Amino acid sequence: MDGSATFPDVTLAILAGGQGTRLGGVAKGLLSVEGLTTLERLRAFGSHFEDTLLVANVSQPYERFGIRTVADAVKGKGAPGGVHAALGAARTPWVFAVACDMPFVTEAAARVVLDARSGDVDAVCIERDGRWEPLFAAYRTELVSRWGEALVEDPSLRQLLMRFRTRTLSVEALRAVDPELRALANVNTPEDLVRYGVTLP
Repeated sequence: MDGSATFPDVTLAILAGGQGTRLGGVAKGLLSVEGLTTLERLRAFGSHFEDTLLVANVSQPYERFGIRTVADAVKGKGAPGGVHAALGAARTPWVFAVACDMPFVTEAAARVVLDARSGDVDAVCIERDGRWEPLFAAYRTELVSRWGEALVEDPSLRQLLMRFRTRTLSVEALRAVDPELRALANVNTPEDLVRYGVTLP
């Protein structure tokens, strides 16, 4: 890298996740918004970071994007396993994890989370309506071994975050830069396609 990254100590980790069954089994990173796939939009967002990493167990649909891709080190653990793979593959002290079906993430929204990091914190995420948003969150990469050990219990991402020094931010902190919370929007259902103006590949 040329050292111009906004967040030089952070890797953007894009989790390709499952098969998009509620959308007919499409590769969700290939959903299209305003003429660009969600993965192209996230690759552009990745220019703010030192490195960009795609976590995908089936990499073939995404090969044309030229993003460094890794598979889960511990199979069958869903998103917790995807974050673990990112922690293990990152070359920076921190990872910022997003899902591949989040087309509206912005540098300003990411900054809200990343600016809340400190020396006594292992992870930072947003809390909305009592729920945590672990796929718009920052993770210290040195968690990798303890995170991997915890996967044997099939924990949720929230259960994992509760094991570590996690700072939760009020959703109002994000609203200050993203009033409609579009950065947290992900495309899971046919209704979401309509709501966000997304087209299938």
